[in-house]
Amino acid sequence: MKKKIWSLFICTALFSSLVTGCSGSESKTFSDTKKDKKVTLKFYSYGTEANYNWKKTINAFEKKYPNINIDLVVLSEKGDTQEATKKLDLAAASGEQMDVLMFSESASYAQHVSMGMAAPLDEFIKEEGYKVSEEYKVDTQINGKYYALPGKFNPWYVLLNKNHMDEAGLKVPKDWTWDEFMEYAKALTRDGHYGTYFHGPQAGSWMEYMRLALASNSENSEFITENGKSNLDNPLFKRSLEIRLKMEKDDQSAVPYADVISQKLHYRDEFFNQDASSILIGSWMNTELGGTDLYPLNFNVAVAPFPKNEKTDQGGYAPVTTDYMAIAANSEHKKEAYTFIRWYTTEGQIVQGKNIPSWKKVSNSDLKKIIDQILSGTKNPEKVDKESLINVLTNAKSSRFVSPVPYQGEMYKVISEEYEKLIFGEQNIEKTIEASQARIQEIIENNH
Repeated sequence: MKKKIWSLFICTALFSSLVTGCSGSESKTFSDTKKDKKVTLKFYSYGTEANYNWKKTINAFEKKYPNINIDLVVLSEKGDTQEATKKLDLAAASGEQMDVLMFSESASYAQHVSMGMAAPLDEFIKEEGYKVSEEYKVDTQINGKYYALPGKFNPWYVLLNKNHMDEAGLKVPKDWTWDEFMEYAKALTRDGHYGTYFHGPQAGSWMEYMRLALASNSENSEFITENGKSNLDNPLFKRSLEIRLKMEKDDQSAVPYADVISQKLHYRDEFFNQDASSILIGSWMNTELGGTDLYPLNFNVAVAPFPKNEKTDQGGYAPVTTDYMAIAANSEHKKEAYTFIRWYTTEGQIVQGKNIPSWKKVSNSDLKKIIDQILSGTKNPEKVDKESLINVLTNAKSSRFVSPVPYQGEMYKVISEEYEKLIFGEQNIEKTIEASQARIQEIIENNH
């Protein structure tokens, strides 16, 4: 079984080592790199010029560090992560030069680390003299070591069709619970549109939709615990299943899962075409909130925080995505590669102006400027309730980081399969949890 898992692991390994970052500062330790010999770093990214302002960003870095050139490889002109993964795998298998890698999510980051694809950064961090937890909002530590610095800070939130909200007599919530979220979705459901839309799970992807209540927790918010045990016996996992089941079957306020899968629906179409009044989604959508050429905005948009479980909870916790900026283990220019990722995850993100940084030293005024800059790139920024957006992004928090495991993809697939049996009426919630627990326990045992 381990052999089978290992071969699958190798096939998927070089996965999403790719792009994006944040905002940076020049380190005293590496200021002397300006005097070093000229080197060229190969940087692999799935991000497009439109989404990442690469020319402007890289020019700013090269101006500051004239001895370092960045050779950007955009793996997909469409920003398609699957296409990018295939090309990245091919490049790695061909032995091409690799210096800077960007992983788009925690599972692929962990996979690459366990495969020895990323070099540890601890020596550079210690030499520069800072603590990652004090510098960044997202923890990237795996087994006590850092293999990446976090770029953007994309907490999940709820996008709301403000026109539909006004018609239903609802106010934009600044703080709410899952029960209130369900009430809103039910009230928003009308002929012609549903109250909300869940874009997952999909064959082991988009698993945030399987841990709704779990993700609202300040810790222990993943499917696996810090000590590597299954977390599916957590009452909040059961609660997450109950929310999905109630909204689709009882309230009929969510787009049916069968439609999502059979019709290959997409969250952008559902929201911008006004087929769903709300969507839970990551704040990478900031760059599209005011509408784009591809998705015009014909209504007003507001933003609400990710719901919490109880009224007495602190709130603000949500799934958070980032880009894990890593140095390729076989890079011959690790010092220069570190200089780039440190700059990119700090001041570089402010230069880029496309994302909210994970860097903690960004001031509230800088944050507002970044949001203004992001929205100005959309077609109708005036249709966005900016106050609600700033409120959510200012108060969002990341749960305590649980280091991903190499077999996370297998676990996701199991939970996805068992959920489908639940939503299609083949088993109840108790059987779903029991079956998921048994299958995941087998995966854990086969990997230890």
